[in-house]
Amino acid sequence: MDKKETHLIGHLEEIRQRLIKTVIAFLVFFIGACWFVQDIYDWLIKDLPGRLAVLGPSEILWVYMMIAGICAITATIPVAAFQLWRFTAPALTAFERRAALLYIPGLSVLFIIGISFGYFVLFPIVLGFLTQLSAGHFDMVFTADKYFTFMLNLTLPFGFLFEMPLAVMFLTRLGIVNPTRLAKARKLSYFLLIVVSVLITPPDFMSDFLVMIPLLVLYEISVTLSRIVYRKKWAETPSAA
Repeated sequence: MDKKETHLIGHLEEIRQRLIKTVIAFLVFFIGACWFVQDIYDWLIKDLPGRLAVLGPSEILWVYMMIAGICAITATIPVAAFQLWRFTAPALTAFERRAALLYIPGLSVLFIIGISFGYFVLFPIVLGFLTQLSAGHFDMVFTADKYFTFMLNLTLPFGFLFEMPLAVMFLTRLGIVNPTRLAKARKLSYFLLIVVSVLITPPDFMSDFLVMIPLLVLYEISVTLSRIVYRKKWAETPSAA
């Protein structure tokens, strides 16, 4: 076995260990969330006029596991990010390692903010629109499975979309992107964000507008933060002195 094969096996073994640690963290958080899942469920449906229907015993279990899973994913994000940092740290400079480590706490914060935006802002608007659309024409019966799947599809994507400013800052810090490139890509980025906002909202202008504006603002914030990080990076470079 040559040196390259030994080196590759070592990397694969380390990846396996990092993944195992991340999975263990997820399972621990999942079990903890299951302990409080009924309280979380009661809080999520507190504004509904009645109880949600279920079509079978297994649906109850599925809904509880869905809720606990989202809570566990949110709590596991910094653990996964830290394990990724530990794996890539030997290949980074001391400056890059320090920069990457500083961004880990913000991942969960922005993820929670994104989910909160989807749940408190977007979800009530879309649900209200669809409810009004069916008024006088259909008898709506909300099943727990359909209701929480619908909620998940509207909230979870925003958890990842709100990571955009932090991701841009990190990539700028590493020199992969810069504010000039982001500014040149503004038109294309706007187009893609508008398409995303149209796809995840009902077909009315108000819902599209309420989603589109925050996404465009997030992009502009990302460009501004990239510019700040870029200038600071050059100021800290010895050759720039």
